[in-house]
Amino acid sequence: MASFLRRLATSIDALNEWIGRTVAWLTLGMVVVTFLVVVLRYGFDVGWIAMQESVTYMHALVFMAGSAYTLKHNEHVRVDIFYRELGPIAKAWVNLIGTLVLLLPASGYVLWISWDYVVSAWALLEGSREAGGLPLVFLLKSFIPLLAGTLVLQGLALAADSLLAILGHAKR
Repeated sequence: MASFLRRLATSIDALNEWIGRTVAWLTLGMVVVTFLVVVLRYGFDVGWIAMQESVTYMHALVFMAGSAYTLKHNEHVRVDIFYRELGPIAKAWVNLIGTLVLLLPASGYVLWISWDYVVSAWALLEGSREAGGLPLVFLLKSFIPLLAGTLVLQGLALAADSLLAILGHAKR
């Protein structure tokens, strides 16, 4: 059982590591496109709505696709009153209970509630409401269930790691 949990957690961690490192490159794209928007607008009095919207799309993708990566690296927002002072087993219990009681139900709810929203956007091939905007809103909305799904997966990895620590198995 321990080896199965370890392999599961390692596989999920590897997937979210790859996703996080890949979407991190979009931050460079955001800087470059924002720079171009400013230079073109104020230097040449030229602007494109699609270019401006692309920064918003990239930002949304970094946030939604990178959330599980952030959780994996324990860099998420944590209300830390006692956690920092706890020992490894107590931290594992807090992580396990928090994952089972908060993370998995909340992520499952987002996955469930976003499904019809995304399906409707795909049915319409929803695009920007702005003239000259990007016609890809339906693709952007598809990242909402991806956010929830990767958080569920990373939650399972965190729960497996926590359970292994509680049972006395060394962290991988």
